[in-house]
Amino acid sequence: MTNTGARELSRLRYAKNDADFESDGTRCAGWLYSPEGVANPPVVLMAHGFAGERTFGLPAVAERFVARGFAVFLFDYRNFGDSDGEPRNLVKPSRHVADWEAAIDHVRGLDAVDRRKIALWGTSYSGGHVIEAAANDHRIAAVVAQIPFVDGRAVTREAGVKKVLKGTIAGVRDLVRKYTFRSPYTVPVVGDPDEFAVMNAPGAKAGMERIVPDPPTWENEVPARAFLDIPFYRPLSVVEEVTCPMLFLAGRDDDILPAASVEKAAERADATYVELPIGHFEVYDGALADAVGYETAFLDRHLREQVYFS
Repeated sequence: MTNTGARELSRLRYAKNDADFESDGTRCAGWLYSPEGVANPPVVLMAHGFAGERTFGLPAVAERFVARGFAVFLFDYRNFGDSDGEPRNLVKPSRHVADWEAAIDHVRGLDAVDRRKIALWGTSYSGGHVIEAAANDHRIAAVVAQIPFVDGRAVTREAGVKKVLKGTIAGVRDLVRKYTFRSPYTVPVVGDPDEFAVMNAPGAKAGMERIVPDPPTWENEVPARAFLDIPFYRPLSVVEEVTCPMLFLAGRDDDILPAASVEKAAERADATYVELPIGHFEVYDGALADAVGYETAFLDRHLREQVYFS
């Protein structure tokens, strides 16, 4: 952490309140962080990536944004974490984007924030969701896409034929169980390179385990139908429809979502692009201060040039 960041956190005072909302009739759990001494602050909406929960390293990011005078709204998707919904850990991009849109509507109804200055912050899979949500909502003021999923075709090519075939078979098996009213057929979210999992790049399993709170209550599994959406999910295809400023932050050593795809999306959007010498999961711990430093500077510039504390 920089000295400036350390000073900000050392004097950090904020309120953290439950602020649940509904998405398509299902309760989603949200937290609203409000910085002390800031009237009508801009607000940053946050949610996690593939099969992640809001407690997985994101409160540390939220606190750094609050230290800069931003309010933060951090939430769990339907079927995840403290939110309602079955089956648990159901990953489906269209549902997640709908949850983002419901969260945006909820925040626009809050009195304690500047509803004209709403930024979206997404990471990994949700780095794609914020692109989709902002493409549909031109009132969004800024977008941060951190190590984002932008092109399912590229991810599928990287995975290789064997894994794609195995994932497709697992996904179809899960859908059969769904339509015959049986419990889901699940697959691991993360695994070692010699194991079958959605993410089995070197270091993926250890990286996920580092950010899951202790003692862990999260199950390392998702309904296998998630595999069927991956090849067709391409936020890259709508990135030019986003009208607000965007920041793309990529990891040079990311074996899960390669930097080349992220850079391509940034170029297509004429957006700010930052590349750090890190792997996929380092952004949540070892490189957190560097990543958030770039992100807060971007948000300062596009939400408010100067934040004043009373």
